Amino acid sequence: MKIALLLSSKNKTALRILSLLHFSGNLPNTPIAGVLSTLGLSFWCPPLLSPNISSTRSCFCTMAEMQDSHNEMGLYTPNPEVRGMTCLNRDAFNKTIHVPVIKVKKEIINRLMKSLKHRLIQRPSLKRVIEDPKDEVNKLVLLDPYKVKSIDSFAESDHALFKQFDVSPQVSQYELQLTYENFKCEEILRAVLPKGQDVTSGFSRVGHIAHMNLRDHQLPYKNVIGQVILDKNPGITSVVNKTNTIDSAYRNFQMEVLAGEENMITKVKENYVTYEFDFSKVYWNPRLATEHDRIIGLLKARDVLFDVFAGVGPFAIPAAKKNCTVYANDLNPESYKWLLHNCKLNKVERRVQTFNADGRDFIKTTIKKELLKYANVPSAEEKPSLHIAMNLPALAVEFLDAFKNLLEEEPCSSFIVPTIHCYSFSKDDDPLQDVKARAESFLGTTLEDCSLHLVRNVAPNKEMVCISFQLPTSVLFQSDTGEPESKRPRTAKESKLD
Repeated sequence: MKIALLLSSKNKTALRILSLLHFSGNLPNTPIAGVLSTLGLSFWCPPLLSPNISSTRSCFCTMAEMQDSHNEMGLYTPNPEVRGMTCLNRDAFNKTIHVPVIKVKKEIINRLMKSLKHRLIQRPSLKRVIEDPKDEVNKLVLLDPYKVKSIDSFAESDHALFKQFDVSPQVSQYELQLTYENFKCEEILRAVLPKGQDVTSGFSRVGHIAHMNLRDHQLPYKNVIGQVILDKNPGITSVVNKTNTIDSAYRNFQMEVLAGEENMITKVKENYVTYEFDFSKVYWNPRLATEHDRIIGLLKARDVLFDVFAGVGPFAIPAAKKNCTVYANDLNPESYKWLLHNCKLNKVERRVQTFNADGRDFIKTTIKKELLKYANVPSAEEKPSLHIAMNLPALAVEFLDAFKNLLEEEPCSSFIVPTIHCYSFSKDDDPLQDVKARAESFLGTTLEDCSLHLVRNVAPNKEMVCISFQLPTSVLFQSDTGEPESKRPRTAKESKLD
């Protein structure tokens, strides 16, 4: 009756799955194997090796049509018993599979391996050449079960290679024991987390620290996730998870250590500059390396950079190394401490003046004082460019009004107008126009000529934008007309309310 059921044309898929189970080692030698044989299915099942080798020229079951099912069943999928694991048990990942092998003489192994590279099994920490305890002359070469299904899987060039080295192309089956070390990070996490949930295997690397932003549904598995990330990424000795949002004043956040050491003092290298800092007390984002380099590319030697929210120095130090004059400020005492340290570490302390003040105070004191020096520069003298970096995306736009009426004297024709690079987040449908409108609102004027640059996507529907513009002299210098200050332009959002 069972055989009759299997013979039904509606159950071809069942036949394919049964034969696949036998092939992948998940179906023991049972009467089902006999049933499949009776039905005339050709599948790869020479006697299992442990590690005895069969010299039979065996074939896989019509693997061309079964490939999709094979992938779905997951030859390299960990055991289902690991699902829901909240405490990592590496032994639970031990799994036996069957892979194709060929015998190769020991003395020609090295010469043959390079040519056969595209046919070899690819698994983390897995030796692809193993000893055959019953054969002192040959070794076993493990092949990719997805690419090599029988002797017919080899191309003409492979057969020519075998002939050249006098290697028998006969394929045999080998019982391979996979362990935790042989699975990839994402494979492990996908097997552990509940089905249908997002798998987080990505992180920001900050020196020896892997920084993760786990979602709520992943928190019950946070310790397993942390340990797997630690195990699978050489050089990572600590895995942390952010537990709250970034503080808008000091730009740091609370975190918990998921795995590894508690040491948060780290060293990173970005754009050929070395930085050291306590990651738990300052702000650092490795995803901003390209943006840092973009702004530094706008500077030339002898230019002046005012860094209002300098952090540990990713704008200030490269600018100083480019022989610019730098005024760097940060409110966070820890950032200020590591800014000083990094200036000395990179031997640019003589070209960087550091400040530990509120950004608004820094604008109204230090920047004001230094801008006055450039109010009457002789026209014949080579003029530097002045740049003001304001990288505090959550709040920087709100500091722009500190430039209003900052200087009293009317500008002369030779006055050097500073260029501002101000960063902001936006959740608007048109983030560029949104940031421009808000910048104009706080400046109290319209920006006729400005550059808008999408820096990166921070989160779904949240962009980081940089707006660059020359500070209008009508904003910077006080007006003595006695006329009241003009109202700020209305933003696009305010107009929509009408």
